Amino acid sequence: MRRLLQALPLLLAVVVVNFGLIQAAPGSFLDVMTAEQQVTDPAIIERLRVAYGMDQSVSVQLWRYLQSVLQLDLGYSYRHNAPVAEVIGAHLPATLVLMLSAIGVAVLVGCTAGVVAAVKVGSWWDALISAAAVFFFAAPGFWLGIMLMVLFSVKLGWLPVGGMQTIGLDGGVWVQVLDLLRHMALPTLTLGLFYAALYARVTRASMLEVSRLDFVRAARARGLTPLRVVVAHMLRNALLPVVTLLALQLGTVLGGSVVVEAVFSWPGIGSVLFDSVTSRNYPVVLGVLLLSALVVTVANLLVDILYTRLDPRVRVR
Repeated sequence: MRRLLQALPLLLAVVVVNFGLIQAAPGSFLDVMTAEQQVTDPAIIERLRVAYGMDQSVSVQLWRYLQSVLQLDLGYSYRHNAPVAEVIGAHLPATLVLMLSAIGVAVLVGCTAGVVAAVKVGSWWDALISAAAVFFFAAPGFWLGIMLMVLFSVKLGWLPVGGMQTIGLDGGVWVQVLDLLRHMALPTLTLGLFYAALYARVTRASMLEVSRLDFVRAARARGLTPLRVVVAHMLRNALLPVVTLLALQLGTVLGGSVVVEAVFSWPGIGSVLFDSVTSRNYPVVLGVLLLSALVVTVANLLVDILYTRLDPRVRVR
């Protein structure tokens, strides 16, 4: 409850800071509409400025926006001709599917690779995993996505180039699920391999640190099998830094999906955010930023609870 009460002023500060940064950015959606020849009459432009409250001072606009957010009203998107909450809600499932699948791949591949590298420290397995981790961590997301697309879609023809589903596909539920999995494969790998490289490095370092502790030597002295020592004793304690990193990076994954969704034409929040930035559709930008902050805040609260399961010593602190 204390952490929950601390999160409320944090979210308020995020809203205020984001609003201030948006106000400091040059241009508005009226400038975009004028440049695109959507509106040319100065009288109509002035009426739109008054209708959207842009004639008010920044402090008045901030106060009105805070009142709207407290009422769960994120504003109106002129680009989509719909409330911001509806726009985000329509594209959120696609982003959640991509984000959760990428996190699953990252945790599974990264932690497994880190454990293998720690157990086989100094061997060619360790060198191979470390080199792969450095490569995928350094490779730009858009470049990796394009390379995977060229290999698996253009050259081999195994997977679709982009999109979330095949247009005009007929079939039952399982046919649609398999089609979704085929479309998810490349964007999930592109987004997940970057974070898998990071988790592999953190897991390896944490496993090596835990392996030198007294309780691990005691477990080996009792005659436990190497697999039991690694899984039941070393891995559980080594996961604490990984869990911390996972909570901090959930918002980063949401932001990082912008590039991946653009490369693979994935109809998620990332593509909406990119379009909103270029069209100065600032209510949608503020809504997505608030969602990202909310995801990170909730994830950190859940991690605090998960700590007590991974390390019982946290309960008595």
